[in-house]
Amino acid sequence: MRGIDSGPTTGRPVAQRLVSRLRAVRTAADLTRSVRARILAWVLLLTALGMAGAAGTAYVLERQRVDLRIERALQQEVSEFTEFRRSAVDPADGGQFTSLDRLFEVALRRNVADHHQTLAAYLPDQTLAPVGGTLALHGDPEFRALVTASPDGSSGSYQSAAGHIRYSTIPVTVGQQRGLFAVVYFTEPEQAELTEVFQVYAAVAVGALAVVALAGWLAAGRLLRPIRDVRQTAQQISETDLARRIVVHGNDDVSSLARTFNAMLDRLEEAFATQRRFLDDAGHELRTPITIVRGHLELLNTAEAEETAEVRDLLLDELDRMSRSVEDLIVLAKSERPDFLRTDLVDIGKLTDVVLDKARALGDRSWRIDRRADAWAVADGQRLTQALVQLAENAVKFTRPSDQVVIGSSADGHTVQLWVRDTGPGIAPEDAERIFDRFERGPGAARSDGSGLGLAIVRAIAEAHGGSVILESTPGVGAMFLLRIPQAVVPVVARSVAQATAEEVVL
Repeated sequence: MRGIDSGPTTGRPVAQRLVSRLRAVRTAADLTRSVRARILAWVLLLTALGMAGAAGTAYVLERQRVDLRIERALQQEVSEFTEFRRSAVDPADGGQFTSLDRLFEVALRRNVADHHQTLAAYLPDQTLAPVGGTLALHGDPEFRALVTASPDGSSGSYQSAAGHIRYSTIPVTVGQQRGLFAVVYFTEPEQAELTEVFQVYAAVAVGALAVVALAGWLAAGRLLRPIRDVRQTAQQISETDLARRIVVHGNDDVSSLARTFNAMLDRLEEAFATQRRFLDDAGHELRTPITIVRGHLELLNTAEAEETAEVRDLLLDELDRMSRSVEDLIVLAKSERPDFLRTDLVDIGKLTDVVLDKARALGDRSWRIDRRADAWAVADGQRLTQALVQLAENAVKFTRPSDQVVIGSSADGHTVQLWVRDTGPGIAPEDAERIFDRFERGPGAARSDGSGLGLAIVRAIAEAHGGSVILESTPGVGAMFLLRIPQAVVPVVARSVAQATAEEVVL
C-alpha cells in the first residue's frame, strides 16, 4: 500500500490539518468578546461624536440666532426713539421740546424697555435713567466714559458689574445742548437660557449613550453569537467526533461564516468517513489473499520443483487479484473527490459503438446494439465507458455462450440512458440492492470471479454524473442495468456546433 501514490492519504495528516484548522478557528473565535467590546466602543464613539457634532452645530446656530435677535431688539428701540424724536411734542405745553433734559425725561417715561433691556440718557453733566433702571450700570463711570467718547453715536459690547451687555447710542441735539440716548441689552440671561437648554441636552445625551451602550452590547452579542457557537463547537470537536453542527439563524455575514464552518465540517466528516471506508475495505479485501500467500510460503518446500511452480502460479494469481482490488478501491476513493470526472462534449452514439467493440473481447456471446442514441451530452466519456464495460463483464460472468448481451443508449433532451441487457439467469428481487454494495457478489459467483467492487464503481460513476443506476431483472429471463444521467446539452444544437467546428478545421 505504501507504493500506491494515487490512493487517499492516511488519517493522521488529515487529522493534523483538522486540528490545526480548528485551533485557528478557536483562536479567532476567542476574540469574540474583544470584538464585541471594540464594536461597542466604535458605536459609542461614533454616536458620541455625532451627538457632539450635532449639539455643537445647533449651539453655534442658536447662539447666532440669539445675537441676531438682540441686534434686532436694539435696532427696534433705536427706531422707536428716532420716531419719537421726530414726531413727539412736550406734553406740558403741546409744543416742541426746548430742553434736552425734558426730551430725555419724557422719552424715558414713555418708552418701556423689553425684558433684559434698559434705557439711559447722557447729558454733559448728568445721567438720566428710567424708573427702576439698573443703577449699577447707569452709575458706572467706565461705561459713561465709553459711550460719551463717541458723541456721534456708537454700538458695541461691555462687561458691566450687572453682566455682559450690548448697547447702541443715538446722538440728540436740542438747541445748543447735545446728549446721547442709549439702548442697553443684557445678553447673559438670553445666553443662560441657551446654556441651560444644552445642559439638559447633554444630560439626555448621556442617558441616550447609556441606552445605546446597552442596546449595542446586546445587538453585538446577538450578531456575534454564531462566532461563539463556532468557538464552542470547535472546543467540543475531536478527531473522532465531527457530528456537531452550528444552528444558524439569519442571512448576514456572520451567519454565512457559521454556514461555511458547517460546510467545512461536512467535508471533513466525509473525508474521514471515506478514509475509514477505504481502510475497512482494504483490510476486508486484502486480509484473505495475504493470509493465503503467507500460508503457502510458510509451507512451501523449495526442494519440490513441481510444488514450487504450483505455489508460484497460485501466489501470482492472488497478487493479481490484490492488485485489481487495490485499483478498484482507489477508483471508489477517487469517486468522492471533485476532480473524479473530466467532463467534455460526448457523442453518446459513438460511445455506444466503442463500448460494444471493447466488450466483444470479454467473451464469446451474442453481442449486439439494441438502440443507439443520436445525441450529445456533457459527461466523462472514459468513466461512462468504464461503467458500461464493467456491466458487460458482469453479464459475461453470469451468462452462457448461447446467451445475448445487448448494449444500448437513448436520450430525450433531458436525460441520457445507457444500458447493458443480457438473457442470463437474472437476479432475485431481494438481491437487487445488495449487489451494489462493496464486496457483494451475485448468487453463484465465486470469490475468484472478482473483487465485488464492480457494481459499486458503476454506481459511483453514475452518481458522480448526478444520475443513478437501476436494475431491472426477471429471474430466469435476464437482467438489465440502466445508467441514467442528465444530458445538459440539446442534442441537435450540440451536434451541429461540433460538426461546424470540424468542418472549419478541415477547411
